[in-house]
Amino acid sequence: MACDEPLPMTSTDPSPLTLTARSPEDLLALAPVVLGFFPTESVVMLTFGAAVPFHARVDLPDDAGGVAHLVDALVAPAVHHDVHQVVLLVYGSDPALSRRVWHGLRQGFARCGIGVIEALRVAEERWYPLRGPDQLARRTGVPYDISAHPFLVRAVVDGRVTHGSRDALAATLAPDADAVRRTEALARDSAAPQDLPAGELLAEGLWLESVLTEHLERGVIPDDPTLARVLVDLTHLGLRDAAWSTVSRETSRAAVALWTRAVSTCPERLVAAPAALLAWSAWLHGNGALAWCGVDLCEEADPGYGLARIVAELLEAAHPPSTWCESIDWKASLDQPSRAG
Repeated sequence: MACDEPLPMTSTDPSPLTLTARSPEDLLALAPVVLGFFPTESVVMLTFGAAVPFHARVDLPDDAGGVAHLVDALVAPAVHHDVHQVVLLVYGSDPALSRRVWHGLRQGFARCGIGVIEALRVAEERWYPLRGPDQLARRTGVPYDISAHPFLVRAVVDGRVTHGSRDALAATLAPDADAVRRTEALARDSAAPQDLPAGELLAEGLWLESVLTEHLERGVIPDDPTLARVLVDLTHLGLRDAAWSTVSRETSRAAVALWTRAVSTCPERLVAAPAALLAWSAWLHGNGALAWCGVDLCEEADPGYGLARIVAELLEAAHPPSTWCESIDWKASLDQPSRAG
């Protein structure tokens, strides 16, 4: 039997960064630091003045018909959280669409009394001011290079990983073919939890809760047979809730590492639950970009999966992890295997 492996993470969490932006280049370096990747074809919103400031990114629409939805996706959470001011960075290769998006956002925030401190369009290593009197810069843009910017250097020193794109971040969850084959073979030896009588199902839930709690506290990944058994158990929503109950803000960092490993070794037929648990753990840990990747992975495997929908709603409303203070009574859900999660 394989031994437990240490979780692939540094000894301590990166400490919170306090970065002061004084120029457009500072803002452009700040965006990938707070997102965890370099954005493209999207709008990044940095917020200021709220009790709990937050930052958000949404994809640019394919055409002007999607501008209203984009505006609502950014304005609504800003209003809900009483944001006072925002910075808008429009990463777009289509100047006409970018201007259409900017006009919609400018009007949307103005209607709500939220000030726009700065707004830039970013394309092909140039930034273009979207407000202000400099017409020449609006037409020709300003070249920039943030590859050695102090903010990005500071992030590296602090142990923060900044991926080249959102796709590169999502690729960290790609399946490991050899590991998937091992897990599939081991999973065939595990009893389907739906076939267990009530007493044995409760015992399996207690085992699952105990094993995951121990591994999260110790900071190790379960060995292959144990992880395969866990993944099979997660096909029952009551047992999935037992696993969900072990993830707290204190254990979220270790949970992100554990569930990241789980989804990369998981057969496609079993991936929905661990992907949703990864999304939840990432949200609790404050990593919204990774949480969205987990949501997307779960939705691809099982559209409408309840826990993924919960995380998506939390992300869409920009709810901070500090709002979560509930416990999960998984034992009450053991007799509801068909509920939405």
